[in-house]
Amino acid sequence: MPSTDARGTARRTQRADARRNVAAILDAATDCLARDPDTSIARIAAAAGVGRITLYGHFSTRAELVDAVLARTTDTGGDPADALARLVAASWQLVHQFRNILLAAHRELPAERIRGVHDPILRRVQSLIGRGQRAGAFRTDLPGHWLTTTVFSLMHAAAEDAAVGRIQPGDAAGLISATLLAAFTPPGDGPCA
Repeated sequence: MPSTDARGTARRTQRADARRNVAAILDAATDCLARDPDTSIARIAAAAGVGRITLYGHFSTRAELVDAVLARTTDTGGDPADALARLVAASWQLVHQFRNILLAAHRELPAERIRGVHDPILRRVQSLIGRGQRAGAFRTDLPGHWLTTTVFSLMHAAAEDAAVGRIQPGDAAGLISATLLAAFTPPGDGPCA
């Protein structure tokens, strides 16, 4: 039975394979656009394992796809661990891209000013960590502000490692997310528990 959208228009429930295709397209677009903002639709479709016709069946324009990627990467709803990974991926691109500006700022500006620029992002991280702690997804034996500091510090450590070639910039978001999820998992919930 068709459902209705906000305008009252009938729409069919999306099939499982269509949902998988959309997820694959969004994953591929997020990765491809993070590496190169001018990545072609053909390259995104290939990375997603779908044809261009399938991609355009879900996203009728490049702008629509980019909008969906932007909304997805900044969404901190849903599963806290997944939301943390999305937020790290989006934030990493900014940290990596503006690393040299941040280095100059550290040389010229007081630490409070630099931290103030980060405050809007840190508030989102704090909110997500608090939600994850309340849901039991993140550890509660450590204060939320310490977990937020861990995110902040690890992002900047990854930027330093990427700058000197110890890690590849394209690998950083995955490394950061894996490290944070391991650190944030409540004691006794890990694979060895």
